[in-house]
Amino acid sequence: MTMSALGEPCVLLKLGEVVLKGNNRELFEQRLQANIKAALKDFDFKVDVRQRHGVIALFLPDGTTVEVADAVAERVAYVPGLVWIHRAWRVEKDPGAVTKAAIELLADRDDVRRGVSFAVRSRRRDKRFPLTSMEIDRSVGGELNDIYGLPVDLKNPELVVSIEVDRDEVFVFTGGMPGQGGLPVGTSGRGLVLMSGGIDSPVAAYRMMRRGLRVDFLHFSGIPFTTSESIYKAYALVRALDRFQGRSRLWVVPFGKAQQSIKASGQDRLAVISQRRLMLKTAEEVARRLRAGALVTGDSLGQVSSQTLQNITAQDDAVDLPILRPLIGLDKTEIMAEARRIGTLEISELPDEDCCTLLAPRRAETAAKIADLRQIEKRLDAEELAVQLAGSLQEYKLEG
Repeated sequence: MTMSALGEPCVLLKLGEVVLKGNNRELFEQRLQANIKAALKDFDFKVDVRQRHGVIALFLPDGTTVEVADAVAERVAYVPGLVWIHRAWRVEKDPGAVTKAAIELLADRDDVRRGVSFAVRSRRRDKRFPLTSMEIDRSVGGELNDIYGLPVDLKNPELVVSIEVDRDEVFVFTGGMPGQGGLPVGTSGRGLVLMSGGIDSPVAAYRMMRRGLRVDFLHFSGIPFTTSESIYKAYALVRALDRFQGRSRLWVVPFGKAQQSIKASGQDRLAVISQRRLMLKTAEEVARRLRAGALVTGDSLGQVSSQTLQNITAQDDAVDLPILRPLIGLDKTEIMAEARRIGTLEISELPDEDCCTLLAPRRAETAAKIADLRQIEKRLDAEELAVQLAGSLQEYKLEG
């Protein structure tokens, strides 16, 4: 490919839900731009981020290679708020230059040699350009047909050559990769995720990040009665999820002695729900210190005994903060598919000694009564215990 014909490599980002925000749109766009810049901070050059109507263009320094431009595109594909990422070429606003770039773009492609069907689809955001969108399609499409002999299919083409005329330049590209969609992280406040080492809670965290929530992660360890394996696993999960928001923080509470106290209370069937309520009370205290406005769990209705409707209601009673449950209507197959897609499933399936193994009653209560749970908590002085547990909080900083 000759750089002179193709112009300069760049990345074109398409916005989704952000464009529907009316008078608040500018605030969402500013947050999204900041998140994009933060995601690219590890590159050893400055990326010029420019906002256009409905798109964001990333201009790279002179001499940037195609491989580096591809790496930039792949990195920003993890940033929520974007629906499509296109590795594009920036060419001058001249019909002849646009045609040459489109011709060069298809050179040496295997699918072109196979004779795939194609179409040219143009969008003219700058109406001052001398050709209309339809005229661009016909002009460029005719040249491509003459040179490569590809069949034209305007309804279901196998290859689409996209041309977008902007204020200062024209973008030419084929294909693209889907983004995460949703809203920019940080536009919906801050939450605290109760992060186990299982499959569900990482997916719940991801879903809330996609809705604009910046999250911290709270893990309950069985220490001193278990090893640190579950902490290492939680740490690995947070690292995997950090691609979507950056600057993630993992907090760990040693929970083993509190579990021992619950077990010693003698209420075997209520032990699991009592534990869950104490975790939530502790999380609420931690959230207060971190200024988080909600708790997030991976509960799915009816999946296990603690997640029956009555038991979920009993857990809600334990705290005043809202508990967000983004997986509530999903089954395990759906949750696993999403975990696989976002890259957390393999980590979640690693063996570890989870704190929940310390409380494994022969039969767990599926319809716990709130009054009974409050009685147990009164004997344990659960409110004070939650404050003490929050006071033992440790932060595990992500490296790099």
